[in-house]
Amino acid sequence: MSGSDSAPFLSQADDTDDGPAPGTPGLPGSMGNPKSEDPEVLDQEGLQRITGLSSGRSALIVAVLCYINLLNYMDRFTVAGVLPDIEQFFDIGDGSSGLIQTVFISSYMVLAPVFGYLGDRYNRKYLMCGGIAFWSLVTLGSSFIPRERFWLLLLTRGLVGVGEASYSTIAPTLIADLFVADQRSRMLSVFYFAIPVGSGLGYIAGSKVKDVAGDWHWALRVTPGLGVLAVVLLFLVVREPPRGAVERHSDSPPLNPTSWWADLRALARNPSFILSSLGFTAVAFVTGSLALWAPAFLLRSRVVLGETPPCLPGDSCSSSDSLIFGLITCLTGVLGVGLGVEISRRLRRTNPRADPLVCAAGLLGSAPFLFLALACARGSIVATYIFIFIGETLLSMNWAIVADILLYVVIPTRRSTAEAFQIVLSHLLGDAGSPYLIGSISDRLRRDWPPSFLSEFRALQFSLMLCAFVGALGGAAFLGTAIFIESDRRQAQLHVRGLLPETGPTDDRIVVPQRGRSTRVPVSSVLI
Repeated sequence: MSGSDSAPFLSQADDTDDGPAPGTPGLPGSMGNPKSEDPEVLDQEGLQRITGLSSGRSALIVAVLCYINLLNYMDRFTVAGVLPDIEQFFDIGDGSSGLIQTVFISSYMVLAPVFGYLGDRYNRKYLMCGGIAFWSLVTLGSSFIPRERFWLLLLTRGLVGVGEASYSTIAPTLIADLFVADQRSRMLSVFYFAIPVGSGLGYIAGSKVKDVAGDWHWALRVTPGLGVLAVVLLFLVVREPPRGAVERHSDSPPLNPTSWWADLRALARNPSFILSSLGFTAVAFVTGSLALWAPAFLLRSRVVLGETPPCLPGDSCSSSDSLIFGLITCLTGVLGVGLGVEISRRLRRTNPRADPLVCAAGLLGSAPFLFLALACARGSIVATYIFIFIGETLLSMNWAIVADILLYVVIPTRRSTAEAFQIVLSHLLGDAGSPYLIGSISDRLRRDWPPSFLSEFRALQFSLMLCAFVGALGGAAFLGTAIFIESDRRQAQLHVRGLLPETGPTDDRIVVPQRGRSTRVPVSSVLI
């Protein structure tokens, strides 16, 4: 057997997985060049040489990905924009209304690991094309469901999750393979602008198309047409860049994919990834609840204040609050994402823990404003909108930063898997259940009170206050991320540069004594 099989293991102690061996070039106290610890930042010419794409083409690819991301979230929240009409059409309560979003998110969550696995191993462009085409067809079909087939609406919303899972787990990894350092942060901020802006446009499109057409079904027929354009642009414009090439040194060996179980074990041992995912779960819980229930809550508030007539059977419900909330979501998304990225970028110069600290500040700061928005709704709708604006701005500071954290603490060959794992966790404990949970709590409270418009308002008000508490928990998780972020980022950089050996997919090593210390070696080196 050659020495290359055993030498790296025989010279390392128990904690091989936790860090590089002493004497690794580029680490403090090593014999190598200490400056090599800092990753090499490529210029435009260097990026073009590695990816084979000009800076203009790379920017155009990001623009297409941003358009599709905007379209995904626009479709997701078009339903929320016409939710009172859907409740009236199918004659359902708050619990069943929340189930519409829960079924979609659950499907999206379950399918994300499948596309995460595929995205780390196969052509990402064709995976996204197929998923978006399927999503567009299913969304169009959902607009023709008769009133006695509510279960069919739930089924189609679940199938929409196929398309979104195929896209959301893969698209950020393409951006990571096109740009590095501050360029990547800026491009991610552009990409994640689409989440709040698309969500807001969903409310606006849903409410305005319904008003113009006089039928809420037409609101679900807008995004499928735009989805066809998305598939065409994706096929013609996007090219597959080499995975992780922009982050390796020129003399570093290429990274090879490991087994799916090895990927999951590595991610589970990455505290920055786990804690930031828990923090993002809180963001998903709060935004998922507000996205579905805020327009309905604001409408009930106006009814209690006497500013709007109640939504009675046979009447078209007022859509003004969906329109206003959509505009607020767009504005706060652009402001919050841009503010978060800029503050983080400036603080990184003096504080390497800036990213998780900015996320923590955003979540902890949003909690009291969201609580005040709910508490003031019975007294002043204007104050409610002001507090929602501030709270959503602070909440939106997280989107691009959380994505950036994942990309620099996880090596390129398992980033799609990491995206999928984060999606599963954040939706499983976040917005997959939060709309249904809020609706169920509201229904339970209403059963104990005399039927009235005031009791409908109060029940939803009290149930939504859970969001403020969950937001505070998420802020604590990001504070925990700040403790580990430096070491995890450094370890990922060393892996990419080939300075920190990866264990094999099966991790077939045993422990043998070496000068009084236990040392891991391959099974083959002992048998041979």
